[in-house]
Amino acid sequence: MALAEILALLMFATVIGVLLLGFPVALTLAGTSLFFAGLGHSLNVFSFSLLGALPSRFFGIMTNEILVAVPLFIFMGVMLERSQIAEQLLRTMGLLFGRLRGGLGYSVIIVGMLLAASTGIAGAAVVTMGLLSLPTMLRAGYDPRLATGTICASGTLGQIIPPSIVLVLLGDILQGANTQAQLAKGNFAPDPVSVIDLFAGAFLPGMMLVGLYVGWQALMAIFRPDSCPSMLESHEERPGAGEILEVLLPPALLILAVLGSILGGIATPTESAAVGGVGAVLLAALRRNLNLGVFRDVIRTTTQISSMVFVILLGATVFSLVFRGFGGDETIARYLTSLPGGAFGAMVAVMALMFLLGFFLDFIEIIFVVVPIVGPILLGMDLHPVWLGVMIAINVQTSFLTPPFGFALFYLRGVAPPEVKTMDIYRGIIPFVAIQLIGLAILATFPAIATWLPTKLFG
Repeated sequence: MALAEILALLMFATVIGVLLLGFPVALTLAGTSLFFAGLGHSLNVFSFSLLGALPSRFFGIMTNEILVAVPLFIFMGVMLERSQIAEQLLRTMGLLFGRLRGGLGYSVIIVGMLLAASTGIAGAAVVTMGLLSLPTMLRAGYDPRLATGTICASGTLGQIIPPSIVLVLLGDILQGANTQAQLAKGNFAPDPVSVIDLFAGAFLPGMMLVGLYVGWQALMAIFRPDSCPSMLESHEERPGAGEILEVLLPPALLILAVLGSILGGIATPTESAAVGGVGAVLLAALRRNLNLGVFRDVIRTTTQISSMVFVILLGATVFSLVFRGFGGDETIARYLTSLPGGAFGAMVAVMALMFLLGFFLDFIEIIFVVVPIVGPILLGMDLHPVWLGVMIAINVQTSFLTPPFGFALFYLRGVAPPEVKTMDIYRGIIPFVAIQLIGLAILATFPAIATWLPTKLFG
């Protein structure tokens, strides 16, 4: 192996190690890359002239219309969180299903699905459901492990069910990776891959995960009824049809406006995100939860999250450029193409790597560091780009649940009652991580689950 390739792999390992030490992601990616670029230049295996491409790449990122959807969707999610839509949904669904065995678990999963389709922000969903549903579930006699696992898993559905920030970022990266892979094969007019395709492809797999969660809850209700008893008493009557409609109709209309306009080809993701932002403001105003202080807080939070995402993206651009300058992409390509099983074997190896990295890294880090490297290689093996994107999205969703650094675990630990132990939360997510892997295996076996809807909608 050449010295440049050794430096490329060493740089990748160093980035992972420094991230595990807790250093800021963007500074780690850019700083480590520049250090290795200097080291490679001193050893005559890297040319600083390659870094001259950075300004144009940065400019391309900041003028990318697709990425404009990121702050807009973040704004929509934060505004909906402030409008207290989750509280009303949880209360109504809890009263509707709570008297069934396992009913509170069903209500948490359904609300998690609705929040995912209307906000796309995992942290807010986990915290809200942890504050409102967990005490109720514990009072009803739920096993703390089942209760915490259900809340954590349901709160992460926003990573796979569109509109999702993960899918927007993945779609942009896969678009470039697919073009690069097709040009390398001599196809100078490749079929485009868009965020819209990825949204359509992720819809059915997202619903499949919801079904698997509900199925697990039903199995627990049948075989371990003591772990999820019904609410034996409630001081409130079951909600009537009018109350249910009043609670469900506003978020349903917002979901229809945003997701329906995208899948129907009426609007681009950026345009629909703008519509969603306006709709979230109107919904908050109708619920009388909007004032200047709330609006200022939403803008500040949106700016902070958006800035974090884009600064990491800029740092990842430096890393990707230096890694390719060392020939690291060619090294990875040789390794993946030499694996037994061809394209499927390479896919399994990449999925395994991403799953293991999910124990230690955030989904944004995995997407920005790993996907630009392996994406062109896998797509060059004629894997379907939408199927590949949805597989990656489900895999990185698992990173929210896997200890020791799963963000959903931290979010819930921060709001859980003192009697809930940290080990209860860690043990509670084990079945749901297994469910994620089962869902991944089903999707790997039946790719049409991801490719059927985009084909029907867009041909």
